[in-house]
Amino acid sequence: MGEPAGIGPDITLAAYAAGRDLPDFVVIGDPEILRRRGAALDLEIPIETVASPAEAVSVFGRALPVIDLEQPCPCEPGRLDPAAAALVTGAIEAAVTLTLTGETSAVVTNPIHKKNLYDAGFAHPGHTEFLAALSASGGEAPRPVMMLAAGGLKVVPVTVHIPLAAVPGALSSELIVEVAAITAQDLKARFGIGAPRLAVAGLNPHAGEDGGMGREDIEIIAPAIARLRQMGIDAIGPLPADTMFHAE
Repeated sequence: MGEPAGIGPDITLAAYAAGRDLPDFVVIGDPEILRRRGAALDLEIPIETVASPAEAVSVFGRALPVIDLEQPCPCEPGRLDPAAAALVTGAIEAAVTLTLTGETSAVVTNPIHKKNLYDAGFAHPGHTEFLAALSASGGEAPRPVMMLAAGGLKVVPVTVHIPLAAVPGALSSELIVEVAAITAQDLKARFGIGAPRLAVAGLNPHAGEDGGMGREDIEIIAPAIARLRQMGIDAIGPLPADTMFHAE
């Protein structure tokens, strides 16, 4: 459900109202919050509590199914409260567990408010790292890779959830190779792209202008691209980030 004081409940209700041909889904959170938000938005959407995803399938056609975490939250829209953190993180944990056990096919996360979670003691930088920790196998979390996808455009940031000023120090050839290799593998396995081609952006303006605007593009990014090519991955760059997203 996401942050209950934020846009998450609205998105959920609007998606159900607009997309009855969507695959069946179940919301994890607080059904009362959804009822109150639906009333405030003048959306006549029945909310029905269910015990499992299997039960949600039979309910979805007539009502929005919700697994109630039984953590009541007197949250008001637009008013953050660290007391809601347990509901937010509990919903994510429950969703991941249901997916790892095969009861659901995927997890869709609504927006969360990281600062509100930090104030309640949340130890992870964001969604991405939290999901990786919850997916840990044998005590070791997988490398989380975030992808932003829209239409034919798929963008993967190498660094995630750190201040911009910290990016140059966090960047390494090894990290670029690791993230790019995972990306190439999943473009094949999950997106059905037989021969993925990776365009790697530079760090500095104009990809460093041959070292005139920074050395990272020459000393860190270019060697990583060379290594990727040695691995059989079709990678080009570093490309100036201000022009690489144009179609031509």
